[in-house]
Amino acid sequence: MIKSPNLTFDASAELLARALAANDVAGASRVLRHLDVTETLEQLERLSTIDRALAYRTLSKDRAVEVFERLDAALQADLLAGLQEADVAEVFAGLSPDDRVALLDELPASVAHRLISGLSEKDRALTSTVLGYPQGAVGRYMSPEFVVTHPSLTVGETLARVRARLDDAESVYTIPVTDAGRHLVGVVSLRDLLRGGGPELMADIMKQPLSAPATQDAEEAARYCADAKVLVLPIVDAEDRLVGILTVDDALQILEDAESEDAARSGGTEPLRRPYLATPVRSIVRARVVWLLVLALGATLTVQVIGAFQATLEEQVVLSLFIPLLIGTGGNTGNQAATTITRALALGDVRPGDVLKVLAREVRVGAFLGLLLGALGFTIAAVAFTVPIGLVIGLTLLGVCTMAASIGGLMPLLGKAVKADPAVFSNPFISTFVDATGLIIYFLIATSVLRL
Repeated sequence: MIKSPNLTFDASAELLARALAANDVAGASRVLRHLDVTETLEQLERLSTIDRALAYRTLSKDRAVEVFERLDAALQADLLAGLQEADVAEVFAGLSPDDRVALLDELPASVAHRLISGLSEKDRALTSTVLGYPQGAVGRYMSPEFVVTHPSLTVGETLARVRARLDDAESVYTIPVTDAGRHLVGVVSLRDLLRGGGPELMADIMKQPLSAPATQDAEEAARYCADAKVLVLPIVDAEDRLVGILTVDDALQILEDAESEDAARSGGTEPLRRPYLATPVRSIVRARVVWLLVLALGATLTVQVIGAFQATLEEQVVLSLFIPLLIGTGGNTGNQAATTITRALALGDVRPGDVLKVLAREVRVGAFLGLLLGALGFTIAAVAFTVPIGLVIGLTLLGVCTMAASIGGLMPLLGKAVKADPAVFSNPFISTFVDATGLIIYFLIATSVLRL
């Protein structure tokens, strides 16, 4: 029995798990009743597919719709499988068109067709508008439900339009202004509407609009929206006709998803697309195993390099002691550069055309790092072994750091230039490449300095 609404997260999770394990529907309902929407989402994301569906069905109708809207699309698809068909149709109809499209992408074609067929004619048309844009385009994330006004309308008439659409419009804080042909000609904020006089015309108070084409990459449009610090970014077609709006919360969600994807691929795995605890083990394995196989094959280059210089190692066994230090330093230097440039690309600070500028900077950065680490390596190796060994270590660190920073800076730009995810060209491949190349530099310097 829940006696206090101020339970900790862990206490609520334990009580909910206990209730679900005992098939105590009333107990699960009592736990969730005391949680807000965010807390309810966090609890549902930790449950198995079956328990999540059971817990969801204990929510009140209004809370269930609100919670469903905020679930990840993949979890929404999982949840629908555990609901009755009538519940599925009602929940689907309650979503906004852009959220419906995100969910449809996760469902089998037969299920998606059945759900679309069950919509009203108006909702079906709105959903089809968003569904008609290609995957990854901002048109896929826009809302076609918005308030629009015209230059010849007064403040009073526009406010009446706003009041009439309060329940179904995605946002009323920024109102697009269009001409008779639906071409975007301006925007007006709700603040300016409330400040203006009743008979004042929109043409007198509207401002120059910012907009994005519906076919533009969603991440680029979302970054533009965030950088411009606007609550609503109008979305237009090829003829500059208004077709939808991108709200700032949707823009931030797009950027968050893109950042999660980049972080995953930089670490050599595919994004999970679900919260960790809600992701089946087989999906986690599938997300990681491909990259591990690729990297394992790439690591054979390092083995081949060591084999090629086996005679050198046999003559100077001490050289083998520094291999982990050198390849580790090179890999870390390359990863630092790649992470920096990948992030700069995402923010628009650099572009593929800046390749020479980036190369020049990373060569200098790598050389400075190499000088600092090389001086330290020379001192330690010379004291612990001999001056020639110290010279080999110092020169190798200089060469490896310069090479690794240069490669690390160029690889994300190459990825962007060939329209691939820069993160894919980033840390895992750089580490493998730099390991092999770094060893070649190491053994070439060693054979030259030590005259092997």
